[in-house]
Amino acid sequence: MVTFFVAFLVSLLVALVLTWRVRERALAWGWLDQANSSRKVHVRPVPRLGGIGIVGGFFAPLCALFIVDSGVGDQFVSQTSLISGLFVGGAIIAALGFYDDLKGAGAKLKFSVQFAVALGLYALGFRIEVLANPFGAELTLGLLSLPLTVLWVVGVINALNLIDGLDGLAGGVAFFGVGTHFLLALMRGDVLLCLLMVSLAGAILGFLVFNFNPASIFMGDTGSMFLGFVLAAVSIKTSSKSGTAVALLVPVMALGLPIMDTLLAMVRRSLLGRPMFSADKEHIHHRLMSRLLLSHRTTVLVLYALCTLFMLTALGLSFANSIQSALLLSGIGVVIMVLMRKLGYLDVRHMDAVQQTRQRNLELRSLVRSVTAAVRAAGSFQEVWNAVRPLSQGLSLSSLELRLRRPHEGVNAGVVFESQHPDAGAEAALEVRLDVKEEESLLGALRLVWRDGRAAIDRDEELALEVVADAVAERVGQLVALEAAEPERIIALRR
Repeated sequence: MVTFFVAFLVSLLVALVLTWRVRERALAWGWLDQANSSRKVHVRPVPRLGGIGIVGGFFAPLCALFIVDSGVGDQFVSQTSLISGLFVGGAIIAALGFYDDLKGAGAKLKFSVQFAVALGLYALGFRIEVLANPFGAELTLGLLSLPLTVLWVVGVINALNLIDGLDGLAGGVAFFGVGTHFLLALMRGDVLLCLLMVSLAGAILGFLVFNFNPASIFMGDTGSMFLGFVLAAVSIKTSSKSGTAVALLVPVMALGLPIMDTLLAMVRRSLLGRPMFSADKEHIHHRLMSRLLLSHRTTVLVLYALCTLFMLTALGLSFANSIQSALLLSGIGVVIMVLMRKLGYLDVRHMDAVQQTRQRNLELRSLVRSVTAAVRAAGSFQEVWNAVRPLSQGLSLSSLELRLRRPHEGVNAGVVFESQHPDAGAEAALEVRLDVKEEESLLGALRLVWRDGRAAIDRDEELALEVVADAVAERVGQLVALEAAEPERIIALRR
């Protein structure tokens, strides 16, 4: 127990110091999460990259075991597959998150790296080989072991990433998952898993000092994906060493909230015709705030209570027989159904509206694909404008304007393209403006005006316009770079 306490204290102190230092550097260097989207809950820029503190806090006491001569250290060093999986895989996932926080990583890159790391874990012996069945004999997976293991690792990584929407939420959810695995490992006498969990618990608490509402720093993808990775890997070890009839159900229940939120997001986006990896403001924490009118902090505390319930259920399943397990699962199932009904997820009265939204979103996605493809093929500013113009008809705009400028030109310099719809209504105008920016360089703006009586655009249209603006910024940046390299190939456009 002394070793556990020392590991916890070291990880806590390292996480505290690292998070504080990263926050100061992020403020100085402008590494901030801007409040520039409707799905953002915070209203001011907040430093990101706080996940560095979690990563450093977790690895600090484990690295010390290579130096300090102790019985626990000898056990840890002898577990080469465990060390390789956690250190190498954790470092890769943390690096991926760090890159995403700084530069932005696309879905293809993220999933490629995550699947590669998951395959590496499988090769090192992190495998789900048996599916528990509380109502009968367990199921041996055989050839299905590989895909299920990979999907579990990738799924948990992204589940923690998706739940990271409120101050202190992802860290708190992970802490309850860590607590569950620690207690299970302690009851089995698994010293190494206990050590891993106390190290991660200390790192999370050290970060939460700065992240609980009102947060002064966010963990970013560096922290959320790393937490998901460690919990996914440890849960495989927990389930493989469990002697209960519900082995894999225990870690599933321990991570019940992020898994439930992820499944709901997948179903919701599929029904509404939204891209599977698009962001929205319909997660469980968002609905608690909007439908039950809870404050930011109260919402987090309510979700902590729900995590506690999942944690107790997971611990109960580890000791229960088949009948008791069925009763526990039925009970938690009733709680989930009541919660989903309260939050409006089971409301079937609006199915016609859902179908209309789905059709509209499919048309919108088709429009965005064609526009962005044309933008990326454009060879001049004029061709960029020609590629963007179909937005006017597709979005029923009364006016569309695109301003483009080179980085060295003044704010009012550059070129302006504009189109007006001759049959624009007489209603009050709704105007939306999106900056065309490449990193911190402002290259122009996209301005859209509606006169059809609407008071705001919906989230799906906002997402579509953000994708178009990003494509325009990327292509204009390339054209500006080409002009600087080969000025004779570019015909400058004047105002």
